[in-house]
Amino acid sequence: MAKPSMGPPIIKGNPSTPFLFPSFSKSKSKRLVPMATASASSPRPNQPSLLVFSVVTSGGTAFNGVVEELKKLTTRVAHVLPVSDDGGSTAEIVRVLGGPAVGDIRSRCLRLSDQSTCEALAVRTLLGHRLPLDAPLAKLEWYDIVEGEHPLWTGVSRPYRETIQAFLVYFQNEILRRHNESFCFSNGSIGNFFFAGARIFFQSLDAAIFLFSRVSDIPTESLVLPVISTNDRLTLGCELWDGTIIRGQNEISHPTGGIMQPVNKGCSSVPALPSRIKRVFYMSSEGGNLLHEVFPLVNSAVLDQLSNVDCIVYAMGSLFTSVCPSLVLRSIGEIISSRTCPKVLLLNGTRDRETSDFSASCFVTAITDALNRKYGDPHNCLENSPSQYINTLLVPKEGEIPIDAHCLATQGIFNVIFVDSIRDPKVGVIFNPNSLINALANVVAKYMSTNDIMEG
Repeated sequence: MAKPSMGPPIIKGNPSTPFLFPSFSKSKSKRLVPMATASASSPRPNQPSLLVFSVVTSGGTAFNGVVEELKKLTTRVAHVLPVSDDGGSTAEIVRVLGGPAVGDIRSRCLRLSDQSTCEALAVRTLLGHRLPLDAPLAKLEWYDIVEGEHPLWTGVSRPYRETIQAFLVYFQNEILRRHNESFCFSNGSIGNFFFAGARIFFQSLDAAIFLFSRVSDIPTESLVLPVISTNDRLTLGCELWDGTIIRGQNEISHPTGGIMQPVNKGCSSVPALPSRIKRVFYMSSEGGNLLHEVFPLVNSAVLDQLSNVDCIVYAMGSLFTSVCPSLVLRSIGEIISSRTCPKVLLLNGTRDRETSDFSASCFVTAITDALNRKYGDPHNCLENSPSQYINTLLVPKEGEIPIDAHCLATQGIFNVIFVDSIRDPKVGVIFNPNSLINALANVVAKYMSTNDIMEG
């Protein structure tokens, strides 16, 4: 098969200038309506605003599994995600092209994308597609897609087709420019490739998210925010209580021995850590000293949202590699501790490598230590109590994590709410999504009604 011709993206102009992409029509007509005139994504009156320190995990154990249900409560949600994932096809993009990891951001954007029309579903299916595990077959399928000959393009109209294809072509161009690197397309995500192409073209992670959000038609009041807005490559490290340093998010949570394979954080065959995790931190990926700790700045948009939302949520999932990386950054702990709104921890229903012997109070301690930056730079640590960061705990019934009520009480955590759960055959006990959203809605409604009384 001939290789695709790799020209420049069809979108021209100043990369810093925002583009206004068409939105999928909500009517039965295939006509596209301009984003500026679309009314379907307008927020419902009196919707609460939430900020979720989010987790994207394979197997449905993380917050991705309840994103669809959350839309019934509100679309005014800021999803804050880390940029340190280094597994799967994300790792291959970072290895060859550098930059921050975009896999978690891409996954959440797809979950939030429109599904109301045939074309919307076609775009979502295309950007959610993964190539085969077999490397030669993956490369052949990639060429079919980037050339526009793959059946996945069926149902995608010309404006969307040309926009998406342009950035896939640009991504391929960037790979071909790295003459000394051989890119492996095995299990590659088309959405990741599109995202990476846009980020490199615009030289901006925020611009790439804006583009992806418009192409997949995410409600304008739903925000997907990288906790660090950067074009640099960042690596997550952790220090264990026995002094061991582990480099790389993948190595911390679900090491694969360098084998390219789909990530399964719920896999019981992953070996246990030699000691509990003491702290997580960011490490340099550039230069000669690869163990050098760095202190990136938090995305200012995250701080703005934290200061104004009605509820802050720590989502369930990988505690140390997905939630804590967003909490250890400066200014996060300061703002959260100053807020009087609901601060809700969604407790995991199953154990994983990072929390194999944890009780509920251990989760609270880990989050408190991360927000206080307790074991980092001694000149930049806080001494806030757990109850300044968490005031409500939602627990899945029949979950594996022991609820040590006495220890939680000593931490100032008294509002513990048990929520209906279901048993997933692949990952174990998880929240019933509908019950979880109802419980969260009740917590937020109680706070908002109390505020209304006080203001009245």
